[in-house]
Amino acid sequence: MKSLNPLLPAITALALLLACTASPPGDPLLTRAELTDYRETSSYAEVVDFLQHAAADPSVHYATFGYTNEGRALPLAVVGDVADASPEAVRASGKTVVYLQGNIHAGEVCGKEALQMLLRDLVAGRHREWRESMILLIAPIYNADGNERVTLTNRGRQHGPVGGMGQRPNAQGLDLNRDHMKLDSPEARSVARLFSQYDPHAAVDLHTTNGTQHAYHLTYSPPLHPNTPPAIDSFLRDGLFPHVTNEIQGKHGWEFYYYGNAGSRGGERGWYTFDHRPRFNNNYIGLRNRIAILSEAYSYASFEERVLATLYFVEEILDYLHEHAPEVRQIVADSDAASVAGQTLALRAVPEPSAEPVDILMGATVPQRHPLTGLPLLLRADTQYVETMHEYGAFAPTLRERVPEAYLIPADLDEVLIRLAAHGVALEPADGATVDAEAFRIDSVQTAERPFQGRNEQTLFGRYETASQTPAPGDILARTDQPLGRLLFSLLEPASDDGFANWGFLADRLRTGELYPIVRIPGG
Repeated sequence: MKSLNPLLPAITALALLLACTASPPGDPLLTRAELTDYRETSSYAEVVDFLQHAAADPSVHYATFGYTNEGRALPLAVVGDVADASPEAVRASGKTVVYLQGNIHAGEVCGKEALQMLLRDLVAGRHREWRESMILLIAPIYNADGNERVTLTNRGRQHGPVGGMGQRPNAQGLDLNRDHMKLDSPEARSVARLFSQYDPHAAVDLHTTNGTQHAYHLTYSPPLHPNTPPAIDSFLRDGLFPHVTNEIQGKHGWEFYYYGNAGSRGGERGWYTFDHRPRFNNNYIGLRNRIAILSEAYSYASFEERVLATLYFVEEILDYLHEHAPEVRQIVADSDAASVAGQTLALRAVPEPSAEPVDILMGATVPQRHPLTGLPLLLRADTQYVETMHEYGAFAPTLRERVPEAYLIPADLDEVLIRLAAHGVALEPADGATVDAEAFRIDSVQTAERPFQGRNEQTLFGRYETASQTPAPGDILARTDQPLGRLLFSLLEPASDDGFANWGFLADRLRTGELYPIVRIPGG
């Protein structure tokens, strides 16, 4: 009888091959990707097992830092000369603390595999010099629920792993890389708590990109919000990124560059980065006064090359952070100590072109077919050519406001207060005395017709006016003269493009002609 599916023989043959290689015996510190010749990626249970085996080494401590929507504990390896995995022990070390995160999008699995390989190398005694200056927090599988939703068709034309990979959102259907401000997911609340408790100085978020067919094995980005402390931006753009790029090119012959996609906006072709808003991980961490790096391995490189490019990138970053450890800690300390009260900061922004056109390395791909589904895949070709265009890799403010001394928050704004506490913002009871305040009079509210990430975003227009305010019992004061002052400003300002008002937390309190319920205490 003729097969109803012409691909059935190929599917059967490859299925048998995968079955033969699925669970080979051997070293417990080999990743699923390595064990299957990069045909498969690690499950949640395999990552946990890997980290727990690694913790047999006295320099590795296994911990968890929260839970997913489906109740999976988020695994964490704390690596370095500390007595245990507790935040207290890590902070007391006095060393540079670096958080390494993989799998925020569970179809982008190269970071998950690379971080396990890095951990194995550390256990084997490589990079011993890092222990002199750093403690590493390694979290390979942040979107653990999404990781378990494996299909052969996730991530479309991405070149492998052919045995399938997880999905982009978490189990709630939320993109975790859009949830850092609103904190609607237990995963985002868990990582915010990790930052409050462990207080890392630097963080690296590992992704896989797609889109433009360029010639870079990996692209990267610093925090993009205009309110990022300038010293963080300079440390990355003037120091770490050029150094790491040169090291990778010299050692491996691969080109790395700033994240972007080639496209035309307003009629001009350019190299455009993503978004400045702190809903994105590295932008959010920048507003927490921390050094943050986005890594995007090239989707159309082979799975093995993506893993290796990510591993090499992380190694070079850690080398640089080790060599500049006192500078890293000083940048963070200075940023935390500098009050933003009285400064004028950005609330909205647009992409800003480079002063001159830049040379971008473009590439090509070879079309292939997925051996199981027959669907198209793209494989990076060893081709490159230069296209010169303006680069839109930074953002210019379009709306600014002066940062007040404090915000007065009504006691009944439970959702706002709960989330501020989850971010780690310092709050205190208002003392009840009448104060000179600034209240935002709403001229109009624009509400998005369609929900995004489960919420209908809102844009407020209006103006501040002076008023006297007497706090009611239970009202809360949030001062901007604290390390999270930049973040607080973006969360509470009514016209912020990524604050609580934007995400609809105050929707039932926003009416044209009325006052925004949170008032500002302007200070001197």
